[in-house]
Amino acid sequence: MTIKWVKSDPLVMNGEPFCYGSRLTVRQLLQLRQHGYSVTEILKDHPELRTVGIAFAYRFAAGDERFREFVGADGSLTGPGFTEVEALALPDDLRIPGVVLQSGVAAR
Repeated sequence: MTIKWVKSDPLVMNGEPFCYGSRLTVRQLLQLRQHGYSVTEILKDHPELRTVGIAFAYRFAAGDERFREFVGADGSLTGPGFTEVEALALPDDLRIPGVVLQSGVAAR
């Protein structure tokens, strides 16, 4: 079974995209990031989330117009993303500088 890490259902959370296995919306996740929460802090406060799920949510948000308030002029998401060490376990296609990875951190 392939997990869809970001889901949207008009009958759940008023159709707002949310993270698989939680009641945390992508918008709430981006607000945490914007307020300076690191991935480690988010996982500590929301143990139901998975690292890869957070990365998918960040990538999803960067490509969705509903979340443009969280995207800077350079195309990066505001707030801290994954550090290079945190991103080591992620698939290569999720290591997007400025979106998943912290701004200025190069993908390998």
